[in-house]
Amino acid sequence: MIKLDKDESFKISLKHKKKRLLDTLVVNQILKDKRLIKAFMDIPLEKFIPGKFKKIVKLYEDVPNLFYYDEQNPRSYRTISAPHMITIMLQGLALDTNDDLLILGAKSGYIAALAHKLAPKGEIVILEANSEIAKITSENLKKLNLDNKITINIKNPLNGMPELSPWQKILVTGAIEQTKIYPLLKQLDREGGVLFAPIGQEFIQTYTQVLRQNDEFFGKQQLQVKFSPLITQIEIDELELITDLDAFEASDKERAKFKTKHDDGILTPLNKKIEIKYTTSILDKITPEPIVKTKPIVKTKPIGVKERENVLSYLEDIVNNVLNLKKEGNIDKCFNIVDRIENTFEKLKRYKRDFEIKIKRMQQILNQIRSYNIIRKELENQNLTDATVIEQKIKLLNNQIEEINILLSILTKEMKRIESIY
Repeated sequence: MIKLDKDESFKISLKHKKKRLLDTLVVNQILKDKRLIKAFMDIPLEKFIPGKFKKIVKLYEDVPNLFYYDEQNPRSYRTISAPHMITIMLQGLALDTNDDLLILGAKSGYIAALAHKLAPKGEIVILEANSEIAKITSENLKKLNLDNKITINIKNPLNGMPELSPWQKILVTGAIEQTKIYPLLKQLDREGGVLFAPIGQEFIQTYTQVLRQNDEFFGKQQLQVKFSPLITQIEIDELELITDLDAFEASDKERAKFKTKHDDGILTPLNKKIEIKYTTSILDKITPEPIVKTKPIVKTKPIGVKERENVLSYLEDIVNNVLNLKKEGNIDKCFNIVDRIENTFEKLKRYKRDFEIKIKRMQQILNQIRSYNIIRKELENQNLTDATVIEQKIKLLNNQIEEINILLSILTKEMKRIESIY
């Protein structure tokens, strides 16, 4: 008889517990998506819980798991939602393979990791206000080599990311008032974008699914839940604060580039009320089929040679502009180069899905580069002999070069990958 060491026995025990949990969720007709069953089996929950909070007896039980608590702030108690609730969240989103997903509230990264299994060809971005939770989440994703698949930003989640919209799916992981979701709804894809959120006051909320079709929004209220409020207080250090566009008083001309521009080209106030029509008929169509059924195989459209050449041409153009940006000292010219790169990204978007291009990730880096240039422009108006100003300028330049190198690395890999497509 082969004896197993403690680690192997522990892993086998957890696997049995996980399997039993999933069987229960299936029997109770909560878990219906076969892909999600595999995702739960593949992603280890225990990797997303710090050791001091890890309670073996609670792993793979249908209960929330604590992953963060600050003793000096009793309201900081944060958990990874119970498996049945995570199931409801992810199935409510109805993720497709190449959907782009915005997650508001990190939840230690576990939900994002599961979502990646459902939308492996899309881009997943997490917005988290608490810098400590963001750091924990980033480390967790690195453990599973998902840090290059899922991006986390320290940012007020209530604002969403209009600069990277449209989003096919948006998931809110904490309690949110209905009026706060209106700016998020405008960031949804006009052709079937879905937001899923626990909407209501602090003590009780209703998990609500909202579908966008052009400029109409259809809602379906599901079950009543009790979530802790979505963290919205930005907790970032001094360096991050000075490089955050939301907090920096840039010139009106440059700030205008970051206002929310909707599909119709009209700048609309973010707090404008939206009418949600509550119905079940239209939203029932995107609910997962029972797992006993199988979906028909959808044939993918073959990639044409001309389209491939267009994509490579656009990427090459971006690379050349990024190289010019790296050596350009004139800030006004830097802004012009960034604008050209942005315009090329817009042209690339039509090929995003067919070629699985990670445009949002690259756009985020470009936005950060622009923010460094905005701050450099402001610093030019200050006393050049001030040692603090000089130190800030050097730091900004170094940060900008680092971001440029990261962008070049991603672009190079994308070009090699697409060149290999026949």
